[in-house]
Amino acid sequence: MPQFLSPLLSGFGLGAGLIIAIGSQNAFVLRQGLKRQYVFTVCTICFLCDSLLISLGAGGFSSVVAASPLFMKLTLWGGVLFLFAYGLRAFAAALRPGLLEAEDGTASEVPLRQVVLMTVSFSLLNPHAFLDTVLLLGSLAGQYPGLSRLAFALGAMAASLTWFYGIGYGARLIAPFFRKPQAWRMLDIMVGCTMWVIAFRLAFPAR
Repeated sequence: MPQFLSPLLSGFGLGAGLIIAIGSQNAFVLRQGLKRQYVFTVCTICFLCDSLLISLGAGGFSSVVAASPLFMKLTLWGGVLFLFAYGLRAFAAALRPGLLEAEDGTASEVPLRQVVLMTVSFSLLNPHAFLDTVLLLGSLAGQYPGLSRLAFALGAMAASLTWFYGIGYGARLIAPFFRKPQAWRMLDIMVGCTMWVIAFRLAFPAR
């Protein structure tokens, strides 16, 4: 058992380091947490998608992906277009900011189907998340043999579970601040800028 503790902690630490960042997926989860709409569903989908990508990477799929330039290019530009479109949507929302109701913390509700589609898109059409989980985590997991590799992957999944449910349900702690339309405007502008900065960096990587 002790021999599995080291790869488990390594997987958790690396997974947390990759996940804990201001990114498109995290910004979306935070916004749903603030609105208190389908929080469990959103967090669960993010966790399951991350676990799927981590499993693919640890299972050796990273080498297959790295060997397919066409697949990488399609993933890249699909993610760029999606992030640009959602950023545009966030800027449009900033022109008509909502607010949280004083007592129950609810806001105008988006249909569940639309939320599920957006959550899956942020989880699987985000090139950063894909490259981090499948390629980076996958290549590092490949350094461990047998059950140690499984422990590494489980550690990374545990970091994903802790983070997504943490920010999804922890967002309510700052919910009182978002009872003002100006706060929502600031958040939507931040989200829009985040999406466009990531899209720009993906489309025009630093040389």
